Amino acid sequence: MNMRYEIALETFRKLSPTKAFSNPVMAIVWIGTWLSLLLAPSNNLGWAFGIAVFVALLTTVLFANFAEAVAEARGRGQARALREARKDLMANVLLQDGSVQIKPASALQCGDRVRVSAGEQIPADGEIVQGCASISEAAVTGESAPVLREAETDRSGVIGGTLVMSDQIDVEITAAPGDSFLDRMISLVEGANRQKTPNEIALGQLLIIMTLTFLIVVLTLPFVARQLGLQINPLILIALLVCLIPTTISGLLPAIGIAGMNRALKHNVLAKSGKAVEVAGDLDVLMLDKTGTITHGDRMATRIIPLGRYTEDTARRISYLTSAMDPTPEGKSIVTLAGDQAEWKATLTNAEFLPFSATTRMSGLNLSNGVQLRKGAADSITAHCAQLGGRIPPKTESLVEEIARAGGTPLLVCEDADIVAVIELSDVVKPGIQARFARLRSMGIRTVMITGDNPLTAAAIAAKAGVDDYMAQARPEDKLARIREEQAAGHLVAMVGDGTNDAPALAQADIGLAMNSGTQAAREAGNMVDLDSNPTKLLEVVEIGKQQLITRGALTTFSLANDVSKYFAILPVLFVPISPGMASLNVMHLASTSSAVLSALIFNAIVIPLLIPLALKGVPFVPGPATNLLRRNMLVYGAGGVLLPFIGIKLIDLALQFIRF
Repeated sequence: MNMRYEIALETFRKLSPTKAFSNPVMAIVWIGTWLSLLLAPSNNLGWAFGIAVFVALLTTVLFANFAEAVAEARGRGQARALREARKDLMANVLLQDGSVQIKPASALQCGDRVRVSAGEQIPADGEIVQGCASISEAAVTGESAPVLREAETDRSGVIGGTLVMSDQIDVEITAAPGDSFLDRMISLVEGANRQKTPNEIALGQLLIIMTLTFLIVVLTLPFVARQLGLQINPLILIALLVCLIPTTISGLLPAIGIAGMNRALKHNVLAKSGKAVEVAGDLDVLMLDKTGTITHGDRMATRIIPLGRYTEDTARRISYLTSAMDPTPEGKSIVTLAGDQAEWKATLTNAEFLPFSATTRMSGLNLSNGVQLRKGAADSITAHCAQLGGRIPPKTESLVEEIARAGGTPLLVCEDADIVAVIELSDVVKPGIQARFARLRSMGIRTVMITGDNPLTAAAIAAKAGVDDYMAQARPEDKLARIREEQAAGHLVAMVGDGTNDAPALAQADIGLAMNSGTQAAREAGNMVDLDSNPTKLLEVVEIGKQQLITRGALTTFSLANDVSKYFAILPVLFVPISPGMASLNVMHLASTSSAVLSALIFNAIVIPLLIPLALKGVPFVPGPATNLLRRNMLVYGAGGVLLPFIGIKLIDLALQFIRF
């Protein structure tokens, strides 16, 4: 369906009572619209005036509906693209006897295991339990470059509808039919599951109270006027009520909330609720992992320093041997730095490789001649050598400390009980990250770096990156405890994570940004998912949240300021018959009663579509103290909201005189 036709159809569909009464303020305008049509033939200002009031009020309601319809249509447009990835696929289900059964993806249940080969689409959300593959997620993220997903890592989660580009993987299904990532994503971007934010609810309640107050005032006016010998035209009372109540912000409020989620999705961030976007605007503590977020993440060997009696050649040879069978990026970089000689390779024959263990914090080889070679963290290697009766070379401790203070990671290499060399690994801080943290600091947000490195290395990286605080040697339980500690002190905390061990912290944080590439547990725990799996994306999310808060505040200020000007259009013509002195309030010198009423109503209607682009795009956000933002809003949207209606209403009044209404 053409989007313009869809928007128009939805605009008129919202005129139905069930839709109209979902917004109490606009429901009053809706009732006044049909009352004005009934009163049009019998009012003392003529039927043409009555029809004109009806048309102006109907236009006001339609424009308010149009604002929400445009925002919803944008979400539906994004949802259509996502539906293309959710075709009725067929799955190769692995049975317990080892055979394969083909069944529709819609029939898959949680716990089923499916085999997906190169060129096939993944039938449903799940975790890779065997194998690794290059996967194109373009259907979901729009990013054409394939990503690597591998079993038993923090990048094992896969999404239904994505395409396997190479190799073969076995996937365990983790989503029930109709509850997949894409199903929920489509529902969210369409706005079907959009929850109102606390600020939006509070503002809505304030607008309802204001509307009820003005309704009571307007309903009592005829009785007061009758005591003074004056009869007020009911159409003017309806027009007065509509101009008094905050119709502008009420008409735009749903669109602002939907647009906030859509703006996040434009940055490939899926917010599970509008509340998540808005809370991001109030954050004051941001917790980020060091590796891959603040630094590039791939630590590279930059120096091999021999210790004690060992020569440089021997140090290089033993460093090579400890890393030749190490598949990690660090191990490969050590091999590259040490060099490659045929005689060294021969030593590896029948050698037993010991992979890195989080318990021992070491890896290495047991050679066929019985020699044990180990490589690992400084404290682990020194303890290992001491246990075997070895001695620690004099310069070891000072070199380790020097490398750590410079922001590097020191590794020790040992041969049996003797420490041979220290290897320096360097992890480079991402360019421009200091400026981004400074930008957050200007918004009043404190940044905390989380790392498993030792305190000296953590302090050096924190200083280079420009973060406000850091946690060294952090375990999953430490992250959770720190978040709770910050929240107990009254702070709103954001956390970034991608692994199953990050799930508790993601669930505890006020904003949990999970990486799309991460595990299903992490995606379920977070209230936002970054489809690009870029941990620094949270910086953009904070700005989107603040922009939404500022947009709602600016348009609310503008709307209420508008009402002040409209009072000067209608109140003088209403009360001049009672008190001729009220004529001095007609500062716009409007031509007549009918012209004043229609000018105010027409301006009240057309200001809504004029503000729709601002509501959808958002007020430009410039980081700064809250007082500066408030001052700017009051100046631009407060003063502007008072002055613009004076100009607009007067111009409409002149136009009505020109056409001799």
